[in-house]
Amino acid sequence: MAQQQDLPGGSLKSPNGQVTLDLTANGDVHYRVSYRQHPVILDSPISLETGDGLILGRDSRIESVDTREINENYNQPIGKRSHIVNHCNEAVISLTPRGNPSVKWQLIIRAYDAGVAFRYRLLPHEGQEEITIAHENDGFTFPDKTAGYALPLNSFTTSFEKRYEHKAITDIPPDWLLGLPFLVEIPGTGWAAITEANLTDYAGMYLARADTSGSSMVSRLSPLPDDPKLAVRAKLPHDSPWRLIMVGDSPGALLESDILFNLNEPCAIKDVSWIHSGKTTFPWWNGFYEEKVPFKMGLNTETAKYYIDFCAQYHIPYHSLDGKDNVAWYGGPIVPYQGADIVQGIQGLDLQEVLRYAKEKGVRIRLWMHWEAAKAHMKEAFPKYQQWGVEGVMIDFLNRDDQDMIRFMRDVVETAAANHLTVTFHGVCKPTGLERTFPNLLSSESAMNYEYNKWDPIGIPPEHDLTLVFTRMLAGPMDFHQGSLRGVPVDQFKPRNEAPLVMGTPARMIATYVVFENHLPMIADYPSAYRDNPGTRIIAQIPTTWDDIKVFQSQIGKLAVIARRSGKDWWIGAMGGRDAIQTEVPLKFLGPGHFTAEMTRDDPKDPHHIGQETTVVSDADSIILRLGPADGATVHLSPVEGK
Repeated sequence: MAQQQDLPGGSLKSPNGQVTLDLTANGDVHYRVSYRQHPVILDSPISLETGDGLILGRDSRIESVDTREINENYNQPIGKRSHIVNHCNEAVISLTPRGNPSVKWQLIIRAYDAGVAFRYRLLPHEGQEEITIAHENDGFTFPDKTAGYALPLNSFTTSFEKRYEHKAITDIPPDWLLGLPFLVEIPGTGWAAITEANLTDYAGMYLARADTSGSSMVSRLSPLPDDPKLAVRAKLPHDSPWRLIMVGDSPGALLESDILFNLNEPCAIKDVSWIHSGKTTFPWWNGFYEEKVPFKMGLNTETAKYYIDFCAQYHIPYHSLDGKDNVAWYGGPIVPYQGADIVQGIQGLDLQEVLRYAKEKGVRIRLWMHWEAAKAHMKEAFPKYQQWGVEGVMIDFLNRDDQDMIRFMRDVVETAAANHLTVTFHGVCKPTGLERTFPNLLSSESAMNYEYNKWDPIGIPPEHDLTLVFTRMLAGPMDFHQGSLRGVPVDQFKPRNEAPLVMGTPARMIATYVVFENHLPMIADYPSAYRDNPGTRIIAQIPTTWDDIKVFQSQIGKLAVIARRSGKDWWIGAMGGRDAIQTEVPLKFLGPGHFTAEMTRDDPKDPHHIGQETTVVSDADSIILRLGPADGATVHLSPVEGK
């Protein structure tokens, strides 16, 4: 129950008392964050500048404070955890600028055991019903010697597909624009990450150096395309996204947290029974390559049916129609989009016949499209897709997160939900938890992934995807062009467009289906690369949504060991870096009883073939994982009945 009072001692503590947000708000608004009494964020400003020059957070007066405890739980139909607890302490602080007492606004702060968050609530005043926002200048000042994993971007218009760089805060160039999440290690304290949650009808947030000498970062908002001096135009009242600071003892602790989801609105879909995660084929990645087929591979009916047969054989639920050589399945160039409709295939691709054949084989079709094609036609096309039995859509090339694009993305997800379609986004900003409100949003890319193995001389080396697991994936599900079992050692990699290579062993690729949170994982290679490979059936049986998660190893760039539960079964995925490594996984988390442990790893006699071994274990045991260079392993643990 809310109660009106002063913020006790200027502090808001998490339920377990280990996380504290200290606030000074009589005058300029400043805050500090500590974890287990160690500093995470030093004295930093909270400040928003309106389009007419008013700065909220400067010379302010507290009018009232309402506090409450939030303690609720809910079920998430698709996610890394099916049952989620939302427990925090919240304060709503009503403020007025001293020089402009008619203006009303609120600062809302929350303290969780896993971090803190704050947001602005802008209120109507003196008949004013609209507002423009030019900037937020929220500060994030870190203790000395803090180092971070920075994602430098060229501009606010970006595919968000760059490489993370590990740097001391003081060594980050002042002209870098950093994408989120921003992960940092604070000596003597632990780990923290800056990102945002519940990005709704607002501009996306970035970070930049606040000065050239200290360890301070400051927020930057993506500008409006039609007026770069502004970031937001909004009707009042209006809430900003949450500015989120996650804290924990390790990157793995941050990854286990549900705090970002909890800062979003509850599910807006009454009946979620039609929403299903699953794996999909995706011929674009392999360049529509195939061996010894009696037709030309490409955007045609024969190729689609060939893939559908493969899906049916290996119980892969979805096949995706996409594009080739800058031609979309619906015709016209992919970029620039020139107006082609999205309800029929190009010459040679009979969409209705493909849909009929897929239904006959028990496979459903997903449709890829440029975002401008969706914007132009989705109101008419999506209802037809539902009638035709289309499973979902992938929207690509968004490349922005200004307010206009954020509005469009939500419109896509809402329109898709109304027509029982799932959604994935590519060429898109990081997720901010919209999957809680609309669980038909299965995954988002926002990462440099294995498609770069098609053209980039560096490609995706082991340290890159092992960095993404503990940086980008903090924001939510991460779509990847997974699945190739044709791995090579790092020093033998060369890019190629058709039948591209990946770095690492087949067992490492199989492990990605456990380590990555991805609710629409691709099986992106060509069918004959999978046939007769024992790894294919292993991939096909790994779940795509989960009931629980535990992170055992989070050595960024070097090792990830993550366990995920589906029903009574647990799956452990281990991915190693460039160097050989050994690790131990205690099985105490299993609880009483005995479990069959089926381990998939590379054959010691041939590191590019799959080997399997089965043992019976209990919670008193441990599993030793010995990984070679760019290697991996997967363990499937299932209860032994009667033991």
